[in-house]
Amino acid sequence: MNTIAFQGFLGAYSDLACRHAFPGWNTLPCASFEAAMQAVRDGQAQLAMLPCENSLAGRVPDIHRLLPQSGLHVVGEHFERVEHCLLAPPGTTEATLKRAHSHPMALGQVLNILRDLKLESVIEADTAGAAALVAERGGHEDAAIASSLAAEVYGLHILRRNIEDAAHNTTRFYVMATEPRLPAIGTPHVVTSFVFRVRSIPAALYKALGGFATNGINLTKLESYMLDGRFTATQFLCEADGHPEDPAMARALDELRYFATLTPLGTYVAHPYRIANESN
Repeated sequence: MNTIAFQGFLGAYSDLACRHAFPGWNTLPCASFEAAMQAVRDGQAQLAMLPCENSLAGRVPDIHRLLPQSGLHVVGEHFERVEHCLLAPPGTTEATLKRAHSHPMALGQVLNILRDLKLESVIEADTAGAAALVAERGGHEDAAIASSLAAEVYGLHILRRNIEDAAHNTTRFYVMATEPRLPAIGTPHVVTSFVFRVRSIPAALYKALGGFATNGINLTKLESYMLDGRFTATQFLCEADGHPEDPAMARALDELRYFATLTPLGTYVAHPYRIANESN
C-alpha cells in the first residue's frame, strides 16, 4: 500500500491532511521534517506532506532552508482547514478542567475559550502529542487542543469542536516526491515554485524580477530569508503562475538566471482551494 510521511504524532493536523489528500494511503509519522524527507529518499514512503505556511502564523520555520537541499521535488499542494477541538478523557466536563495542553501555535489560536474556561496553558511539542499525554494521564483536570483525528486515535472525548478564534485558519502543505511530476504544457492553473539567490547590491532584486513583469507573469509569493547566517546574500522563495516551458515563463526564468542563481523546486497543478480564493 502507498505511504505518505509527515512530521508529528499520529493524529496531528499533518496526519489529517495526508488522509484527506490521499484517502486510503498509509500515513507515516516522523520526528522531524528532515526525517519525513529522508523516509521518501529511503523508499519508506512515496510522498511527504510538509506544511509551508499558515494563514494566521505565516511561514513554517525551517521549510525554506530544507527544501533546496532535500533532493525532493514539489509535486502538489494541499490546503487544510485547521479545526481545533477541546479533547479530554471520557467522563471529563468543562467544569473539572484546569489546564489545556498543546503546541504554542495552537494555544495562541484558541485564546477565547482559554479565557472563558479559565484554563492554564501548558506548552507541548505537538498537538497530537498533547492528546497522547492527556490520554495517558487519564485525569479530569487536563485537556488537549488538537484535531478530531487525535481524539479518535487516543480515545479522548470531544468536549467542543471548532474552538479556534479565527474561522479562516488554514495551513498550506507541499507534497514532495523523489521525481518531478511536470504537468503537460497547456494545463490550466499551474504553479511553479523555485528559490533564487541574489547578491546584496543595489537594484539586484529589481533586475532579477524584471522579466516576470515584462512577460506578464503573475508572482503569487516572494519571501526572503538569510542564507547560511550571512548578511551579504539573500535567498528568495518565489512562486509564479505558469508552466516553465510556456514561452512567456521560459523567457522570464531565463532573465532571472542572468541575474541570480536559480534552483527549481517543482511545478504542479494548483489546489482547488487556491483556485476558489483567486476567483473571489
